[in-house]
Amino acid sequence: MAFVSGAVAIAGSQTASSSTEAACPANFKVFTQKSVAFREYAGFKPVTSFSRVSKFAASRSAVKFIAPVTPAVTRCAFDLPTLPFEKTALEPYYSSKTLDFHHGKHHQAYVTNLNKLIPDTEFEGKSLEEIVKLSAGKNPAVFNNAAQIYNHTFFWSSMKPNGGGQPTGALLDKIVQTFGSFENFKTEFKTAAVTQFGSGWAWLVKEKDSLKIVKTLNAETPITTAAVPLITVDVWEHAYYLDYQNRRPDYVDTFLNNLVNWDFAAANFAK
Repeated sequence: MAFVSGAVAIAGSQTASSSTEAACPANFKVFTQKSVAFREYAGFKPVTSFSRVSKFAASRSAVKFIAPVTPAVTRCAFDLPTLPFEKTALEPYYSSKTLDFHHGKHHQAYVTNLNKLIPDTEFEGKSLEEIVKLSAGKNPAVFNNAAQIYNHTFFWSSMKPNGGGQPTGALLDKIVQTFGSFENFKTEFKTAAVTQFGSGWAWLVKEKDSLKIVKTLNAETPITTAAVPLITVDVWEHAYYLDYQNRRPDYVDTFLNNLVNWDFAAANFAK
């Protein structure tokens, strides 16, 4: 999964294969060693399970087998999305230390968990958005992990270096029309984010011809509704505690004044 040019771009459905040539997306790399093919892609990384596994080591540029292995099944699996900015690019407002934990640990855990949950289920081979929508209200474990992968990836794209300020053009006009002024919007968005009890998210969404500010609990996400998300701020404590401790209002102010990516929001608004 990747977010490109400010708009969401989710890899399409994939079908698992029993051969070593899994039906993975285009734009992949193929690594072959001892008749075993490995592919690598921005949103999916094939995972090969073995019926008999000896020690092996792999890097992103090469695959080296220390001892022979017997391939059994090759599958396409979700990979941790790359941040759309350098880890230090948001400092001093959002630290690389926070990103080490938030992206490298928390986000990665959701990816790892989902890859364990979907093999040999109805969700295998589906895109991330399809999994989120299909599992909503039916499979909490799959939904929580898939939705958190989506929400976090959307959050990274909702920020940019030298962000903040206000949007321009049609999006600004719609915000002023809906909320009375841009300052009123900021106040209402901050209120939603700060008053979200416990863990969750605050969102600016488009629903038909209207804009709305909504807040969601835990992994809940607007894409299970008719709404189109424009931006989000993560108000789980792990999103801000290393930098802001218990000062959630300061964190949300900083998001709006220095981090929010209005280019991303405008691209989503134009859909």
